[in-house]
Amino acid sequence: MDHLPLHTFRRCVQRYDGNHHIKSFTCQDQYRSMAFAQLTYRESLRDIEACLLAQQKKLYHMGIRSKVARSTLADANEKRDWRIYADFAQSLIQTARRLYADEDLGLDLDNTVYALDATTIDLCLSVFPWAYFRQTKAAIKLHTLLNLRGNIPSFIHISDGKLHDVNVLDILLPEPGAFYVMDRGYMDFERLHQLNQAVAFFVIRAKSNLQLRRIYSHPVDKMTGLRCDQTIKLTGFYPARHYPDKLRRIKYYDIKTDKLFVFLTNNFSLPALTIAELYRYLSVPNIHAAFGR
Repeated sequence: MDHLPLHTFRRCVQRYDGNHHIKSFTCQDQYRSMAFAQLTYRESLRDIEACLLAQQKKLYHMGIRSKVARSTLADANEKRDWRIYADFAQSLIQTARRLYADEDLGLDLDNTVYALDATTIDLCLSVFPWAYFRQTKAAIKLHTLLNLRGNIPSFIHISDGKLHDVNVLDILLPEPGAFYVMDRGYMDFERLHQLNQAVAFFVIRAKSNLQLRRIYSHPVDKMTGLRCDQTIKLTGFYPARHYPDKLRRIKYYDIKTDKLFVFLTNNFSLPALTIAELYRYLSVPNIHAAFGR
């Protein structure tokens, strides 16, 4: 907590009038209590209350100036403006990005690299009826844009479980020069073309039934696992209309998993092996953990 920019936190609280008519248990008390719960894996409000009250004499020195009760904490979580903590989180993300800006990805690449994916979180339908997903099941979907340097979430969108992954591209603000690495669930050429027009790069797995015309084949070293590096144009009626520009198609065989991958990208300058390794980087365990898998 000593490393947090509390002056920034106070500005966020003031911006949304978070402490208006609050005599005790301020926004800062709420934040520290919830941070404690997150960092120590507490499972309920009762669990948070019991753990903090067990060390009640130390709470003041931890910066928690009020008594912690689960009813007070529940009221604060329900009524306080969530934008206070969303704005503060964005400030912390910017600080963390600077700390990891020079982290080596193991690739000859200076651009920012993002992984975009979604995970579904199952909920109890009787407790969360607003999150209706299936007949006997509730769920929300967590769409996350992860900066691979430091595994820092740069964008998070919570939707109902029925929202298709690709729709999150409509609310994403592309960063020029950055790479967005995605799975086949984000294959929508109209939205990918918008990324291209924003001078951002994408790497995405191609579907097996993709209709295309090969324009040129570049030489590849098959000893590295590469099978082809092609410049293509889409020939399907809607894909060609939504993405009229050229694309790059790279085929790569991963000997470890005995799988053949086909990638599409709008970047024509990086070596084909670097593009393949960019996508393969997503399979490491810490990335899956960051997406909650």
